[in-house]
Amino acid sequence: MIISSTELNSLLNVHNSCPHDFLGMHEVKGGGIVVRAYLQDAQTCDVVDNDTGKFYKLEKIDQSGFFETFFPEKKRFKYSFRKRNFSDAVEEFRDPYSFLPTITDYDCELFAIGKNYEIYKKLGSNFRIIDGVPGYAFGVWAPNARAVSVVGDFNHWDGRYHQMRMLGRSGIWEIFIPNLREFSNYKYQILNARGTLVLKSDPYAVHFEGAPNNSSKLFNITGYDWHDDEWMIRRSKAIPQKEPISVYELHMDSWKRIVEENNRPLTYREFTDHLVQYLSDMHFTHVELLPPTEHPFLGSWGYQVTGFFAPTHRYGTPLDFMYMVDKLHENNIGVLIDWVPAHFPKDSFALEDFDGTKLYEHEDPRLGYHEEWGTLVFNYDRNEVRNFLLASAYSWAERFHIDGIRVDAVSSMLYRDYSRKDGQWLSNKYGGRENIEAIEFLRELNIIMHSYFKGFITIAEESTSFSGVTRPVYCDGLGFDFKWNMGWMHDVLSYFSKDPIFRKFHHNQLTFGMLYQYSENFICALSHDEVVHGKSSLIYKMPGMSVHDKLAHLRSLYAYMWFWPGKKTLFMGSEFGQTAEWNYEKSLDWHLLQYPDHVGVQNLVRDLNKLYQKYHFLSEYELQSGGFEWICCDDCDNSVVSFIRRGQKTNEECIVVCNFTTIERHNYRIGSNICGEWQEILNTDSSFYGGENRGNYGMIHAESIPFHGRPFSISLYLPPSSVLVFMPK
Repeated sequence: MIISSTELNSLLNVHNSCPHDFLGMHEVKGGGIVVRAYLQDAQTCDVVDNDTGKFYKLEKIDQSGFFETFFPEKKRFKYSFRKRNFSDAVEEFRDPYSFLPTITDYDCELFAIGKNYEIYKKLGSNFRIIDGVPGYAFGVWAPNARAVSVVGDFNHWDGRYHQMRMLGRSGIWEIFIPNLREFSNYKYQILNARGTLVLKSDPYAVHFEGAPNNSSKLFNITGYDWHDDEWMIRRSKAIPQKEPISVYELHMDSWKRIVEENNRPLTYREFTDHLVQYLSDMHFTHVELLPPTEHPFLGSWGYQVTGFFAPTHRYGTPLDFMYMVDKLHENNIGVLIDWVPAHFPKDSFALEDFDGTKLYEHEDPRLGYHEEWGTLVFNYDRNEVRNFLLASAYSWAERFHIDGIRVDAVSSMLYRDYSRKDGQWLSNKYGGRENIEAIEFLRELNIIMHSYFKGFITIAEESTSFSGVTRPVYCDGLGFDFKWNMGWMHDVLSYFSKDPIFRKFHHNQLTFGMLYQYSENFICALSHDEVVHGKSSLIYKMPGMSVHDKLAHLRSLYAYMWFWPGKKTLFMGSEFGQTAEWNYEKSLDWHLLQYPDHVGVQNLVRDLNKLYQKYHFLSEYELQSGGFEWICCDDCDNSVVSFIRRGQKTNEECIVVCNFTTIERHNYRIGSNICGEWQEILNTDSSFYGGENRGNYGMIHAESIPFHGRPFSISLYLPPSSVLVFMPK
């Protein structure tokens, strides 16, 4: 036996950080070569010269499967192993320890400084063909581990057989394993810094199995043939701030289910057929998926992420997800995803305490533990952790052609004292509460995504008054394209929930938003958070004795939202007046569309989207203060507001008049800058929308009667609980 007993024991007990130095073929000082193999189920083993076909017997020196032989007269040659297992079956294969590293020093150096945005092509498990041999290259960052092995279906989950090597001082462990089957389950067996053996799923995996095992799966993600070139070229030339963006927010598991098949959700491919048709019919420009990243607990809605690079396995493979995105693009529908870099769950198989140290999270719980959600906070000060998150966002754009991300819980990232009591947080180096490292991470995120992916959209869910969320980074902002207008949402929903009799006392909730409207690039969002946890559905937030009455208020809310400046986001089910709160475990109440009132709301949302896209000035100029002007904002006694939406050309103008009481108004006069005829392009009281068909017969005339400080005026009939929109003919 040439190998020492100490070295042999380090391999047998799996605590060797450089197994490639011992296993495989090595030249011996003084001449000759030694060949070693650690093989499962091997009765005998030969080394085969690939050039000559000759084979040489190896000696089994340990019953667990360790073989070794010294050849004094031989020099290195290209070889394979041929083993006979205990059932006398013979198998020939290439040795994993005969391959050079698949990760270069340059890869490691870039990763160490946080700039290797495509590191997911080196870390994780990536299908490769090396020297004509197909296999999977594995890489994992675990700098404080004592030893790491790949374990899985292919080696009986035994860490002795595919031990990895650490590449220098990079903290990255690597191995190439030939001839593995796609969809095989695997994890990393880690002898951690405390000397404990743990099993961890792959942080960079693209595919997983479900609970309770939560293993990573081998998957060749390189095989999809995209057909969305036209969409991607058009996107690269677009300016999102000037585009009509109307987003349908969606939870895949509960949008539509097949009740006859045990209430199962649709697969990605089934989903595609239904969703493309529906969104095209409803004229939404984008769909926003609640986090499609892998998550073990369905009740987290996807926000407790354990696989930051993987579409969830629940609905199919990553290629199926690509197919869905591809088909949406072919039908001119953009795809946004909720992306969660603010925190991660404490599941023991995932990122927590990954190598026996606080690797991805902060060590101090005052920085690393999120009290409100019981999750862990990423250490944004660590280069490799920032690189992990940046590579995740980059991969969704590069691999999956995603058009944008809505970054979840940005507020919790910006402030160290977010949802923390005194004594539960640490100030920054300047003594302040701002999380400087997270702020710099968000700026880098936006720089990277906008630099590499033209037309890519970044959206912040940010609920505080933090300045400059959508200001460019070069102007000391965070660099997001848009920010959800949480203040507008809370004020308007509070106003609409009140009985119309009392709305006049809360008129400021309708108008206050204009004071800060142009401080950021806003999206008006009525999201999933507003229809769960006892908050009631949107329809049941509305006053009224009957569903018919409530829907009249809901229609006026939607019309007010669509003609208020800012892009639009509406959660699924709200577009047809879902009555029940959203339940993530069941399908939407599609049966409601048998009732005309609910069809009417759906018709209205469809037409609002059409108008928003037809009249380009509504989107092109909506983020500039010149695109909006109050006609009258102080008629609180009648709960009526009127305003102008305009573009930069003289004929780009519309008047919006809102009556938010249940009292009809006759001869209600508003001022106008334009004399002549005005065409009614929208009336939420139309019978087509479920209303009573009261209005102005489609046309009105501006008279030479000064009013509201304008040279002309219009006398209107205002139906109860309605919004009217007029364009100059």
